[in-house]
Amino acid sequence: MQFSNCEECLERTRKGVEEVGRREENLTPISSLKEHDIGKVSFIRGDRKIIQRLLDMGLIAGTKIRVLRVAPLNGPTEVAVRGSKLALGHDIASNVFVEVLKDQP
Repeated sequence: MQFSNCEECLERTRKGVEEVGRREENLTPISSLKEHDIGKVSFIRGDRKIIQRLLDMGLIAGTKIRVLRVAPLNGPTEVAVRGSKLALGHDIASNVFVEVLKDQP
């Protein structure tokens, strides 16, 4: 959620702190998706190095991804991002949160 000024943030906080961070969509880590699922990256959790590496690979907020393959036993998840294929280790895929998109071609 973005605020245009401090007063707007303070007013929203007075109404209830729990409302400030509430998201309208349900977010899911990539590691929880199944093959052929499509999602839109919402946020990435992790240290600066991991986040920068993922950003460099094209995983930025708003980017659509499609799960191509999920390896068994917490192996990597292969995703299509902007015309490229990426293999994300389970730990990384668990920290990239997406909004699952329905009815996508």
